[in-house]
Amino acid sequence: MPKTHTTVAIAYDFDGTLAPGNMQEHSFIPSLGVEKEDFWSQSKKIAKEHDMDGILAYMELMLKSGASVKKEDFRNHGKKIEFFNGVETWFTRINQYANNKNINLEHYIISSGLREMIEGTVIYNNFKYVFASGYKYNDNGIADYPALAVNYTTKTQYLFRIHKGICNSWDNSKINEYTPPADRPVLFENIIYIGDGDTDIPAMKMLNYQGGTSVGVYPPNTKGAKEKAQGLLENDRANYIAKADYSDNSEIDQIVKSILNQISTKASVEQYTK
Repeated sequence: MPKTHTTVAIAYDFDGTLAPGNMQEHSFIPSLGVEKEDFWSQSKKIAKEHDMDGILAYMELMLKSGASVKKEDFRNHGKKIEFFNGVETWFTRINQYANNKNINLEHYIISSGLREMIEGTVIYNNFKYVFASGYKYNDNGIADYPALAVNYTTKTQYLFRIHKGICNSWDNSKINEYTPPADRPVLFENIIYIGDGDTDIPAMKMLNYQGGTSVGVYPPNTKGAKEKAQGLLENDRANYIAKADYSDNSEIDQIVKSILNQISTKASVEQYTK
């Protein structure tokens, strides 16, 4: 009996997970001539004054910053984002490993950052779909209104979209209708979520409850970062923690390969015992 490929999805947070800091801090905020602390302080002030979602607050502040807010400008800022060690070669390496284990590996982003900036990055083409905050644009290609705001609790819905094979943010009918488990493209137990902190906790907990796997990452060479990540383990948020270093044979490389091994073995056993 020939082996069939099992579909596995890795869903990544972006800021602090694949790239240091917030994506706006790499190029956009410096272009304004302000300190990043001042930008985020103003964003929090707007949110507090208007009892407003924090993601919508920063998106409004970007629109009113005086910077050019065309889609291409955001993409150009994305080109300047620098990543943690090994990220740019990670996808090719881990895809090959998965394929050797008869696994079809898909990659997704679930981020509160801007999808337009992610579209400009050198790693964008590795993702089957990017679920991230974004703008609506007018006929001149200028951002004029938030189209989507992804916050820490709404991140969970995108795991359900991956589970059901829905690669958009607008179709709510398919996500709510019943689909037989056998017809769902990616089983929850075959989803891996990789995130770095508090905004990822609801997604991690939900996925753990559904039988998936969560990995908490922390920035290398940052005082207290590992201790903070340790709390994700102790409070049953993450199944594993690792440095945000995606180079070959790194901690996270070994962890993900181990998870893929377990999924592959289970799939093989199930196939030959049916």
